Amino acid sequence: MLVDQNPLPLRVPAFAKIYKAFQPMAYPMLRIMIGLLFVPHGMQKLFQMFGGRTVAEYQQAFGRMGEFWGGSFWVYYIGGLELIGGLCVALGFFTRFAACQLMLFMAMATFVANAGRGWFWTSGGSEAAASWMIVLAFICVYGAGSFSVDKALGKEI
Repeated sequence: MLVDQNPLPLRVPAFAKIYKAFQPMAYPMLRIMIGLLFVPHGMQKLFQMFGGRTVAEYQQAFGRMGEFWGGSFWVYYIGGLELIGGLCVALGFFTRFAACQLMLFMAMATFVANAGRGWFWTSGGSEAAASWMIVLAFICVYGAGSFSVDKALGKEI
């Protein structure tokens, strides 16, 4: 359960009913939004939508991290992970597996792909990828939660 059993006193006690009403939806909203944020990135890589580059251009960009990463396999894998994995996290289906894959991808983005550009996202640094990595780590640990396919099936897959 995400709710602290011994919460601190509220600064504005009048908001207690609002907090209690929205608490069951807070985690599912986080999980859904994080998952959906990946989908357009996958569509960029796989279908050149939303200003996406060609596969060859992504290969060249990935190849800057080293020869191993410059193959088209990685473009399709990462694009598919962002599209399918993002949908899985949003729907709460194979949640832990998809979130773990996305978390590892964000770790790679944080510590390898973006590290040379510094910390701040405004200069293409690691800040955004690290933030996503931390939230995905939480989803890996917590799982699908309520409002999910995994919960409707009665077990985590």
